[in-house]
Amino acid sequence: MKNKKNISLWEAYLTKEIGIEFKACLYFFAILFYYCVYRMACGIFDASIIHMAELILTCYAICYLQVYLFGNFDEADKLRGREIAGMIVCTVLYTAVSYIGKWFDRKIPVTLGFVAYILFMYICVVLIYRTKRKIDDKKLNEDLKIFQADHKK
Repeated sequence: MKNKKNISLWEAYLTKEIGIEFKACLYFFAILFYYCVYRMACGIFDASIIHMAELILTCYAICYLQVYLFGNFDEADKLRGREIAGMIVCTVLYTAVSYIGKWFDRKIPVTLGFVAYILFMYICVVLIYRTKRKIDDKKLNEDLKIFQADHKK
């Protein structure tokens, strides 16, 4: 059922799914970058298809957790307990899968670097979403002023 003022259940679901798709691709690319830099540092100039499959599946699974279990913590206005807990849990999950899957050949220093990279990535994404919201708010306020000015005439 759809009310004129509210979005339908389908539209709400679709919006979340598109957000998850976007996040999974963003995180996949960011983590693939770290993986490729590691491989090149080892003198290897190709990537394992198995590792990339594990990586994308992990990204999707963790993005679902982010959205449905941890309240979309990377889009939060402020990082509080739930958001920080989500960030830590998801980082631990990425790290565990990377270690089990031997993405970084179970090298502890590289894996610890990966932990720092994931946390840095999350902080960057939080800042990007916060900046985007500010820009969107500014644009909406400008549009509202134009709309109000047009309707006063």
